[in-house]
Amino acid sequence: MKGNNYMKKWIVSLVLLLLVVGVRYSDPWILETIRMKALDVHQQNQETVILENIVTVEIDNKTMDKNGQWPWPREIMQREVKKLFDAGAGMVVMPILFSQPDRGGKDLDFAKSIVAFPVVIGQIPANEAKGNPVPRGVAVIGGNGEEPPWANWIYEYNSAVGPVKVIGDAAAGVGMMSSPPEADGVLRRLPLVVQINNQLYPSISLETLRVAAGDPSYQMKASGEAGVEALRIPKFSKIITDANGSIWIDFRYKTKTISLADIDLNAEESFVQGKIVILSPTASGIDNPVATPVGVLQGHDVIATSIATMMTGTNISRPWWSDFVEIGAVAIGGGILAIIVLVFPWFVSLVAPVLIIGSFFVSSYLFGQGYLIDWSYPTLGMFFIWAIAAFMRFMSEYKQKMEIKKQFAGYASPTVVRLLQENPALIKDGMKKEISICFSDLRGFTPLGESFGDDVKGLTEIMNGYMDAITQPILDADGMVIKYIGDASMHVHNAPIDDVEHPKSAVKTGLLMLEAVEKFNEKITADGRPPVGMGAGINTGLGYLGEMGSTKRHSYDVLGDAVSTAARIESKCKEYGCLLLVGEATYDKTKNDFFYLKVDELAVKGKSVGIRIYTVLSERDWMMKNTNWGIGENQHIKMHEYYKAQQFDYAIRLCKDLYNEFDGKMQGYYDMWIERCEFMKTQPLEPDWNGVFIATTK
Repeated sequence: MKGNNYMKKWIVSLVLLLLVVGVRYSDPWILETIRMKALDVHQQNQETVILENIVTVEIDNKTMDKNGQWPWPREIMQREVKKLFDAGAGMVVMPILFSQPDRGGKDLDFAKSIVAFPVVIGQIPANEAKGNPVPRGVAVIGGNGEEPPWANWIYEYNSAVGPVKVIGDAAAGVGMMSSPPEADGVLRRLPLVVQINNQLYPSISLETLRVAAGDPSYQMKASGEAGVEALRIPKFSKIITDANGSIWIDFRYKTKTISLADIDLNAEESFVQGKIVILSPTASGIDNPVATPVGVLQGHDVIATSIATMMTGTNISRPWWSDFVEIGAVAIGGGILAIIVLVFPWFVSLVAPVLIIGSFFVSSYLFGQGYLIDWSYPTLGMFFIWAIAAFMRFMSEYKQKMEIKKQFAGYASPTVVRLLQENPALIKDGMKKEISICFSDLRGFTPLGESFGDDVKGLTEIMNGYMDAITQPILDADGMVIKYIGDASMHVHNAPIDDVEHPKSAVKTGLLMLEAVEKFNEKITADGRPPVGMGAGINTGLGYLGEMGSTKRHSYDVLGDAVSTAARIESKCKEYGCLLLVGEATYDKTKNDFFYLKVDELAVKGKSVGIRIYTVLSERDWMMKNTNWGIGENQHIKMHEYYKAQQFDYAIRLCKDLYNEFDGKMQGYYDMWIERCEFMKTQPLEPDWNGVFIATTK
């Protein structure tokens, strides 16, 4: 049964592990959303870097107050762009549509004013529009079929809205303003190219980089199987993209910003000197807010950040092997945690937070190297497996504790039961240790049973009362009742929990059991029932303890020679006329604690070597304060010396003298001993006889 439960936990853990891995492999949209949110944490934790080569100039409310409502006539745009270049701007990027002819007919003048300068303007893709988008030449590496290798990968639109032709022809660059968000509405990736009717169009960020480099075109590496692998402006480093031609924007980069109205041509140090200037509308109603991992930014901030991401040459990527790493982390980490929880002690499970939280720090480190590796699912997956495995272990241990409580609640004290629940190994694993064993047996059952006649229920209640009476002292001493056999009982001390004074505990418990029987008799005799008695035998020695029995039925038990000896000592109580007999091992360890009288040197049946047997009448301190038994004790010792010296008549005489000593508790013994002496007088004994009596019955 234990093996089946153990195997069941492993099977459940394996199934859960496969389930967690399978869910990640299928990658439903909810996981993608969680993954994106988790990766956002890395963006938010980055230290901000202020760009020195890119600035933003805002057409804000202040500028609108100065120049009038939007859109401005071309002559105002011409004046403001010229002002920027007069102030020393190295390039002007305008994410602005010039798709409609100027109402004042100044398009040609505006075009002439910008043709000599590095000016980049915008165009926008659309699914329904009549426009004239401006294409850009591109060299594609890869693909060997009729269909372009990027055809099934790059974002596709039906049409686009481009600038007025004269302006588009005059501009140094025209780029697409496309920023599709993720499923949760947050912009994290920016397409560097889009396609319209199998024609590629670069983004405004890529066009800005191309114009800044002075290159006539850009390059793309793509394949029909893997999509876009990289883009490149010859004078810059390779730009790593995802399969759709998008880059992950590194939002650590921020730009310095100024209002267009505040550009001062007479300033000692120009704000825009030698820099890429992004001129963008931000006034109320014409601004372009974008949700990003680091909060809401203006569209021009996204352009600036994406340009910086490409220019640094260390742009972030989510490599092809990221899914394998994340699935492997869940599988390996979850498997390790399941093993730790199900096999090792509970404190080893403290490694769980290290593995679970460690996935975040590993992901953070890899992010610093430019790799986006998810930490959320490995964390959630490992935690889920750990939690379920821990729950199964908890339930298994709880069930085990409840079984222990059920098994031992009536056989051990609450303290012992609690300790067994805390450490089931005390009974499950078994042990070999020195213990003190006590067997007890009811005396006088026959007349008690006859007094009830056919009232079986009444007799049962009386017997249960007797067992309750003798069991309570055992439980109070933290002893363990091993079994009840009819009207007999067996209990031990020093197992399964330790008791360094177990011999003393056993003897004291035996005396208390006798007192409990006396009180029990007071109750039943008051009801007209005959009194009963109890005989008990105690021995100390090695015992083998643990759960024993068949796989279907088992119980806690103890085996060993000391156990057998204790049982045979108890069986001699009636023969010796004593209530409580103790073996020599117990006596030797407690002789200073209790008042003992030697009973015999007996070789119990099955033994060839004799052992000393004693009866205990009280605690020694009580005897010293309340009796004069010490005198009788000396006479008793002398009597046994006569017996061993084969001076049986002297021994008989002392027995008669001692008959009324010890409050009459030894009268039965002395009657028996006189008979023994008379018998021994008839036996042919050797001169060096050792006084050991050989028992012929158990």
